[in-house]
Amino acid sequence: MGELSVRELPLFPLPEVVLFPQEVLPLHIFESRYRIMLQTVLESDSMFGVIKWDPTSKSMANVGCCAQIIKHQTAEDGRSNIITLGQQRFQILEITRSTPFCSAMVSWISDENIDDLQKLDSLRDSVKEALGDVITLTSKLTNTKKNLPDKLPNNPMDLSFWIGAHLGGPVAEEQQRLLEERNTFTRLQREYEMLDHTRKQLAARTALKESFPDIKEN
Repeated sequence: MGELSVRELPLFPLPEVVLFPQEVLPLHIFESRYRIMLQTVLESDSMFGVIKWDPTSKSMANVGCCAQIIKHQTAEDGRSNIITLGQQRFQILEITRSTPFCSAMVSWISDENIDDLQKLDSLRDSVKEALGDVITLTSKLTNTKKNLPDKLPNNPMDLSFWIGAHLGGPVAEEQQRLLEERNTFTRLQREYEMLDHTRKQLAARTALKESFPDIKEN
């Protein structure tokens, strides 16, 4: 990501979208200001910031994730399809430009060092177990075959980012909180609580289905 801890970064505000490190995000670029932004970043280091936009309050979050363009294709009409990969998280220090697209001075952020690595690894294992149970119970309820990825991250921080990125439903606010969290243990603990709650709900529904197989769920 470079040695500088502070840099200027073009920003791409997106409603209800939270990008996490190492996650792939495809984007369709069609607005003229973002076509200009795309051309600008492709001429430099192919980096820009993805940040959650709240259309109700008309405001941006303060923490986002840097996206690196790994593939791009531009049509004759000027529209582009790009594939990006989440890199390091950042915090906005100051908006430096608002037209034709927004740019800001940002500082890179990372998780705090954790002393008790054994406790962290134990929590990681509990999270993986809860995640596996959720997948298994969901498969039973829906009569479909669902599997976890073969290469689920083993590093606790990477795992916490992966789970944050794959939460289901309209969960952008929760994802934003997880992205902003700077303690891996705290992030994983919050995710374990969510997974455990879901696991218990699914287990109850599965037990009901097995006890009363003729009852259809709404």
